[in-house]
Order: sequence, then C-alpha cells, then structure tokens
Amino acid sequence: MQEEGYVTPTPIQEQAIPLLLEGRDLLGCAQTGTGKTAAFVLPLLQYLAQHRRPGAAGRPRALILAPTRELAAQIGDSIRTYGRHAHATYTVIFGGVGQHPQVYALRNVVATPGRLIDLMQQGFVRLDQVEYFVLDEADRMLDMGFLPDMRRVIAALPPKRHSLFFSATLTREALALARTLVRPDAAHVSITPEQPAVERIAQRVLFVDKPRKDELLVRLLKDPAMARVIVFTQRKHIANRVAEKLRDARIPSTAIHGNKSQGARTQALLGFRDGRVRALVATDIAARGITHVINYELPNEPETYVHRIGRTARAGASGEAISFCSAEERDFLRDIERLLRRAVDVDTRHEFHSEIARQATGAAARPPPRTTGGGRHGGGHGQGRPVHPAGRHPRSNGHRSPRHP
Repeated sequence: MQEEGYVTPTPIQEQAIPLLLEGRDLLGCAQTGTGKTAAFVLPLLQYLAQHRRPGAAGRPRALILAPTRELAAQIGDSIRTYGRHAHATYTVIFGGVGQHPQVYALRNVVATPGRLIDLMQQGFVRLDQVEYFVLDEADRMLDMGFLPDMRRVIAALPPKRHSLFFSATLTREALALARTLVRPDAAHVSITPEQPAVERIAQRVLFVDKPRKDELLVRLLKDPAMARVIVFTQRKHIANRVAEKLRDARIPSTAIHGNKSQGARTQALLGFRDGRVRALVATDIAARGITHVINYELPNEPETYVHRIGRTARAGASGEAISFCSAEERDFLRDIERLLRRAVDVDTRHEFHSEIARQATGAAARPPPRTTGGGRHGGGHGQGRPVHPAGRHPRSNGHRSPRHP
C-alpha cells in the first residue's frame, strides 16, 4: 500500500475492510470509482496469506465474478499490484481467447460468467472448494441477462464460505439475488457519496438528425480538450462504422466489442492508455481515466446510461457526458430523465441542432419496429451467451430478460 501511495482509506474501504477481516459476509452498495475493488481484494489477500494450503488445479479457493472481460482484467491487475509481495496465485478467465492456458493455471479465479460456465460444463472447474466468493457489479450482470448463470454458479458453491455481494444499485432483483448468496446476518454497507458520481458529471444532450451524427461527432472530437473519449453505440456494426469514420477524419480511434478477439481488445485498451488512441468506440467497457463519454446512441435502458457516464467520474474526479439524441431516441431520453429525476441540459449551440428531434412524440419518438429476416447485427458482450435483438425488453417474473448493448 505504501508503494502505491495509499494513505487514507475511502469510505467503502474504511467500513468494509474491518468487517471482512472479522469473517463477516457483506452486502455492499457502492458506485464505481469508490475504491470498491481494494475493499474486497485486500482482505482476500490477507485471508489467503493467513490460511495457506496447497490448492488443487481446477478447484479454486477464491472466486471473483465480474460482468465483463475488461472489469475482470482490471480486478486481476489489482490483485497483482496489491499482492506483489504476498505471492498470491490467480487466474483471470474470460471468453474470446483460447481456454487451455486458463485451464492449466486455474487456482484462485477472477471470471466472467460465460467462460466460467463453459469450463464448469467441460469438467475443468469445480467450485466445491471455494472459501471466498465475491460477486461484483451484480446490477450490471442482471442488466446483461446473466441471472441464470449467476444462479448456476451460486448453486455450485459449498454452503460454508465467505460471500461478498457488491452492487451500485440495490434493485428488487439485486436484493433477491443477494439473499441467495450471503448469510442472514451479513453486514450491510451502503456508501452514498457527498455528491453522487452522476452529479459530478457535466451532462448535456445534443438533438441531431440521425444521418448527421457522424458529422457532429467529428466536429466535437476536433476539440483537443477531448483527450480520452469513449463513444458508446448500441450495436457492434455501428461501433465499427463510427470508428472507421473517425479514422477517415484523422482522429485516432478503434472499436472494441465482443466480436473482437481478446488480443485486439487488449491492444485497443493499451493504445487508449498510452495516448495513441483518442477515442474508443464501444458497446460496453470498463476503462478508467476517461475525460469524456459520448453516447452516439442512447441506451434503451436508463440504468445503462448511468453505468456508461460513470466511466468518467471515478475516485472523486469530475467528467463530462455528451449524448446525441435523434427523434427516434426521444423516449429513451425521457426514460433517462425520469431515472435521474431531472432534465439533462440541452445544448443547442451547434450547427446540427434538430428541433424535430427535440419535439418528437408518439411513434416518431421511438425506433421503428424491427423487421424479421435479413442479416442480424449482434450487440452482445462477447461472454458466450445468446445475442438478443436490440430494443426495449419487457420485464416479467421479477427479473429482466437478457439484453446486450
């Protein structure tokens, strides 16, 4: 911790770490960027150091489940950083790469649901020896349709274990899942920052006709102040097209999504971190150090909007989120504003402003119905689960249907 310059714990670390060192199960509600990863990684490293015993390959003692490859990789980086003197062995497993190196190295595991389930089905992983289980960003997993996978993982865990459940929001679905994971006497820690992350972000919406979004995006990114930008789209083929348009305009950019190989995703993130890439065009990503988030397409679920813009206000920093809204996305914006309980500021100071989009109502304010047949453009997370069509997904039976950006 001294080598990393850690002096004062964040509120989630200050409250959670003593409870975890006592062996308590934990139900934590904390937004991204609050120091949550260190809050569960540090006690885990201490537990493994104090309870050393040989582990069998394929039967991990610790399991951390994360919704995306990038978040799993970041957690792995944190374990390596914090535990460099603890000699803790761990493996990060996710789809998009060959499974054989991951299978060979299985000890303590950081995993995404898809690849973990695949390895369990093949008999390479058994969870009956797990002593320490962490479910991170549970609300995002529910949003992404991983509830059946999470239930399968939890059912495979031994009854006697140390369980941690973290979620940025405690919805009814998240609480129902938590009750199946933590003990009834689990400690509850809820961190409400003095100024919530979403309120530290300067948010504005630009109404624009759909065919002119590319021109508007290029114009915005000509501003050198936009140094490290994530541009979110709903679908993978749109991400590819937008990245190509930006490169044509001599703006260093690359697309990153589930159809890309893990090597390509890793190289894209490295280029973004070292400044060779100014803009990442993505369907979903867990990158850090972002100055601006641009919603090229508004998400069809308002909670996804909050997760997206949260990429740019981490560890107390401020940020800026800019959203493009065409006529057919107008109702999506209304849903977002209902969730935020306030209107997003409208910026009309651009030559592409569309009053038609701003005033759209009724059928004009929603995407046209999708026609059957023809090609299908997926928008999944690359976690080895089925791709479902984009658009609004009905909710039933108390949980969300799987959806993918």
